[in-house]
Amino acid sequence: MKNFTLSILLLLFSFSNAHAYQTKSKTAASKTTVATKIPSSRNTVKIDNVIIYKFLTQYPKLKTYRNDLLSLYKNRSYTSIWLKGGRVIEFADLLYSKTTELEQEGLNSKFAYKDKVDNIFSQQLKKIPATTNNELLLSSMYIFYAKKVYKGIDSDKIKEIGWFLPQKNLSYSSLLTTLLDDPQALNKDEKLLFDQYYKLRDVLQKYREIERNGTWNFIKRDSLIREYKPGDTAKTIGQIRQRLAVTGDLLQDSKSDVYDEELIKGVLNYKKRNGYNQDPVVNFSQINRMNVPIAQYIKTILVNMERCRWIAPELTKAPEYIIVNIPSYKLFYKRDGITELESNVFVGGTMNETVIFSGDIKYLVFSPYWNIPTSIVQSEIKTAMQTDKNYLSSNDMEWNNGNVRQKPGPKNPLGKVKFIFPNSNDIYLHGTPSKDLFDSEYRAYSHGCINVNKSEELAFLILKNDPDWPAERIRSAMDGGKETTCFLKNKLPVHMGYFTSWVNDAGEVSFFHDIYERDDRLAELLYSDEVK
Repeated sequence: MKNFTLSILLLLFSFSNAHAYQTKSKTAASKTTVATKIPSSRNTVKIDNVIIYKFLTQYPKLKTYRNDLLSLYKNRSYTSIWLKGGRVIEFADLLYSKTTELEQEGLNSKFAYKDKVDNIFSQQLKKIPATTNNELLLSSMYIFYAKKVYKGIDSDKIKEIGWFLPQKNLSYSSLLTTLLDDPQALNKDEKLLFDQYYKLRDVLQKYREIERNGTWNFIKRDSLIREYKPGDTAKTIGQIRQRLAVTGDLLQDSKSDVYDEELIKGVLNYKKRNGYNQDPVVNFSQINRMNVPIAQYIKTILVNMERCRWIAPELTKAPEYIIVNIPSYKLFYKRDGITELESNVFVGGTMNETVIFSGDIKYLVFSPYWNIPTSIVQSEIKTAMQTDKNYLSSNDMEWNNGNVRQKPGPKNPLGKVKFIFPNSNDIYLHGTPSKDLFDSEYRAYSHGCINVNKSEELAFLILKNDPDWPAERIRSAMDGGKETTCFLKNKLPVHMGYFTSWVNDAGEVSFFHDIYERDDRLAELLYSDEVK
């Protein structure tokens, strides 16, 4: 009897506990459901694929973010990123502020559901509902900002306009981790964006201020005067002085109409910045360029900021590398971040554009043969042979079954050395015997390769630390008349870039002619992609 009574008591106790557990579970589930709708200090939001799908159905303009949202939350175990304790995290406030001030980043883009996000932040003095929609709206705002500022326009469109430099692999999840750890990286971080971007951004603010102040005055020319030189007096000279004070080439505007020593310094600085020869004479062409509306210069800055977004910052972090800026006709050899050589170059003409891409110099060829491209043989050499039967021999050329090559020597257009970075475009760097041509301000004459004025100096610098190639051996190989190959122990990165505006380390901006007419096409793509 006692055993029977004990069994009954145990059964009743177990039933009581089970009922209590079920009641507690239902209450907790009810509280969890309510927590996604009303403020609570223990609010949390869980995100899954179904929730993201429903969100994008409700906000269809964000459907292109689907994979990015899924990846973002997968890497964070599908937990809330932005909503903690009924409030948005502090970093979200900073991100929201940056998103509403995109003009400072050279963009006029607007987030598709900006009004919804505005509503979230208008409730900041109160606790806001920790709903999945609010959470996903903030994540979408983050992806929107990251795409616009850190990535730029679609990579397929970039290739369509002929840009083949390596593009950065942007992980929105990794980027977010970086920004959450250091929110000030939103303002500037050269690990996230090519450092030239920030320099152009500073200049953009300066030029916009000039535009607001209305000091970009038109320079009136006297049609009877073709150029202005030191010692001249004219109202136009006073207007040039005023412009150079605005651009910072002169420290101040003395209001003088006399072309004096002070103005000479300003003119020479202006010319140096913008790729002109260093003489103090100001001609009609240069005044016409000064009269380009400031809005056009601002547009140029904007498209070059966009180009900077495509470049992986580590591209210019190698111990040594070469960069060629096609519009400025300049080559820079950098070692440990220092420019060791700057040289004028020739680039491809409009019918033979130099391709924008990267490669690695693997070897140098001293006293090189020039294997003349078939296109040149067909279009130039054969025609010359028809009019002069001694054309080949008089130009140190050899014929072999339709192929033509030119022997090493003073007539060889490759000069004393060429720098090979194997590529499908058959582009390389080389010297030239025609040094006087580098005095020309327009230097887009080559068939696509890069003619380097200081090619010999470049070779010495590249091999400076190679004990197998002392200076005497290099000089002998250059002058020996016999083709000699020198393989580098470490490959040397070389980048062909296209920047029509560039800021140096002193903060001085240069503007170059858009020789391949790329800026307008890029501007169209940039502006058509604004409100997304």
